[in-house]
Amino acid sequence: MRKLLLLALCLCFIGFQDANGRPRKKSHVKVRTTRVSKKRKRVAPKPPTIHENPYLCCEDTCGHVHGIDLSHYQGDVYWETVSNNTKMSYVYLKATEGGDRIDDRYESNVEMAHRHGLKVGSYHFFRPATNLQQQLLNFTSQCRSGEQDLIPMLDVETTGGLSTEAFCDSLHLFLRMLEQTYRQKPLVYTFRNFYNKHLLGKLDDYQLMIAMYADDAPVLADERDYIIWQYSSRGRISGVSTDVDKSRFMRGHSLRELRFRR
Repeated sequence: MRKLLLLALCLCFIGFQDANGRPRKKSHVKVRTTRVSKKRKRVAPKPPTIHENPYLCCEDTCGHVHGIDLSHYQGDVYWETVSNNTKMSYVYLKATEGGDRIDDRYESNVEMAHRHGLKVGSYHFFRPATNLQQQLLNFTSQCRSGEQDLIPMLDVETTGGLSTEAFCDSLHLFLRMLEQTYRQKPLVYTFRNFYNKHLLGKLDDYQLMIAMYADDAPVLADERDYIIWQYSSRGRISGVSTDVDKSRFMRGHSLRELRFRR
C-alpha cells in the first residue's frame, strides 16, 4: 500500500515538469481584439444660393422665362451686352411715379432694349394719395402703346397713409382708368406680405407679379395663382454695373399672356 502511494506521488511530480526536468509554467494566451473604428461620413457643404451669391444665375440652371426691371437707378446699361451675354427675355422699365415724376432713362432704355431684341413693358409707381388723373396723364405721356410689347404694369408698394379701404378704392379706380386707356387690364406688381395684408381677395381679375426674395417661390395667403415671381433684388448680369431686380415666369405661364394687344 505504501509503495502504491509513493508511485502516485512520483507520477504527480513528473506531470509538473517539462522534458528538461523544469517545472511547467502556466501559459497565458493573449487574445487580440480587433477595434472597429467608425468612420464619420463627410457631409458635402450645400452650394450657395443666388441670394448668398448674387453672381450665380438662376436662368442658367432652369428652363423658366427670365427677365428684369430697370430704372434710372441702374445708370448706364450696355444693352448689346445684356442681349448677347444673358438669358433675359423681357424687361419692365420704369416710366413714371406719382403725378409728376418721369424716369430720365426711360426713353433711351425703351429704344435700346427694343434695338437689342428684348420684349419691353413699362410700369408706373403708384401713389394712392396723389391725384389719379394727374398720375394717368403722367404715365400715358411716357408709356406709348406703339412702343410696348407687354401690357403696362402698376407698381403697388405703399398705402400712402390711407386706410386699407380707402387705399383699395383708390387702387381699383386707377386700375380701371388704365384699362380704359390701354384697352387691356394692367399687370399688378406687389410684395407677398403687402398683398396678404392689404390686397387679399381684391385683385382676382388681374394678373400679378409677386416679389419675395427667397429660395422658394412665395405662396399667397389665399393660394391664388400669379404669373411672375420677382425672386431677387440683388441680381447681377453682364451689361449692368449695379444690382438688378430679376424675375421669372411661373410654371404654366408664358410671355404670350402679357402681350400688348393693339
